[in-house]
Amino acid sequence: MKTSGGKKSTADKRQAERLEQAAPWYEANRHKDFRETRRDNCPSCGSTDLRLWVTATDLVQRKPGTFTMDRCVRCGHVWQNPRLSEEGLGFYYRDFYDGLGETSAEAVFSGKNDPYYGRARLVEPFTKPERWLDVGSGHAHFCLAAKEVLPQTTFDGLDQGAAIEDAARLGRIEQAYRGSFKEFAGELKGRYDVISMHHYLEHVRDPWEELDIVADVLPDGGYLLIELPDPEWRLGRLFGKYWMPWFQPQHQHMMPIGNLEHALADRGLTTVATERAKAHLCNDFTLALLLFLGNIAPRTPAPWRPERVRLRRTRSFLVWSLGIPAFFVAMALDQTVNRFLAARTGNGNAYRLLARKTAQQA
Repeated sequence: MKTSGGKKSTADKRQAERLEQAAPWYEANRHKDFRETRRDNCPSCGSTDLRLWVTATDLVQRKPGTFTMDRCVRCGHVWQNPRLSEEGLGFYYRDFYDGLGETSAEAVFSGKNDPYYGRARLVEPFTKPERWLDVGSGHAHFCLAAKEVLPQTTFDGLDQGAAIEDAARLGRIEQAYRGSFKEFAGELKGRYDVISMHHYLEHVRDPWEELDIVADVLPDGGYLLIELPDPEWRLGRLFGKYWMPWFQPQHQHMMPIGNLEHALADRGLTTVATERAKAHLCNDFTLALLLFLGNIAPRTPAPWRPERVRLRRTRSFLVWSLGIPAFFVAMALDQTVNRFLAARTGNGNAYRLLARKTAQQA
């Protein structure tokens, strides 16, 4: 936002400095191919009966590259194939939650608290936890809201981004662990009554390894709460690449709820509660339109997206001005068609699952 007289605000100046500093790194890396070798069998069940499911570009940041997701016909697992290397994930995550994208990420996750309350309330009938660890906590907005439902619970957070340290400083969590779950596994073992993973497993390269770790870290009788996008939601197929939860290239794996239940059972975790329609957010039409318009006319400058400024600004103004009426239509469809589908089918664009670790036999 600019101040009067055409002078740039402090925020504008800071953003311009970040853009200038980031540009050389992106220029040196933007033409690399970060994809690994394509696999010909399902990472979940091993089947070779695969179907191309989604082809997409990076519709959120619009970093370069085209990505595909395959679906296993046998078990329904959907995953990025070929997947990104670790270096590639670093390229696409950079400046998303931190750096240039910090302000946008903070605005998204500090929105409505109702989903956060819903997660905490799913656990409430089963246990009154003393200590809760939220893995992939980010800015820890969930922990902040969950304290209202469970005021006697101490919440800690783990994440690889710098935001987790800010969350501790702001008092949203008691303790911050910055790094990977695997890195801290030994230190965390047996310390928490509940461990949660909200929209976390779809981001990791090997979700089954993460489940192995959490099964080892949880004490007997401890609970695991997971929330994930639901690849079985019918609008996901209908909207194709514009369905926000496909979220390429960051989402690596999309697990149907049945697959997750079986994977947990194999690790000594028994499912005690699930929510599908209750975890649904009625925003598919609106977010699809947002991605569509943003793909035509990105509104913010970026060091990985060199364009002529005047042309970009003119196109952006025209597209978004004409798109305003469409947003009213999309929001109306979300509150009618989208809500009806969730109520009618009992499913949604996300699901929650609560599992309990059973005591191991001596």
